[in-house]
Amino acid sequence: MISVTDKAKEKINELRTTDGLSENHHIRVAVKGGGCSGLMYDLVFDGSLQPSDEVFEDKGVKILVDKKSLLYLLGTVLDFTDGLNGKGFQFVNPNASRTCGCGESFSV
Repeated sequence: MISVTDKAKEKINELRTTDGLSENHHIRVAVKGGGCSGLMYDLVFDGSLQPSDEVFEDKGVKILVDKKSLLYLLGTVLDFTDGLNGKGFQFVNPNASRTCGCGESFSV
């Protein structure tokens, strides 16, 4: 399962409205190769469900994840911060053994 914090839910809904997207555009979370630690998170709105997708829902937010990425993301919490050290979505991933300083890439 992938879950979202209340702050992340608020920001997702705000961005969906700002971008003029419908409720049928869900959050797609994926893991791709790259970044200084080897793997990077990818977070986008997506209106299409693929046959290989797993769908999670938390706090009314639907999250789409392909099966390959799911292996790296199980148990992850999607959060949003707007503090002094930066603004943006953060992934609290229990599977990551190492992350980079900016938090955008990780390794297992």
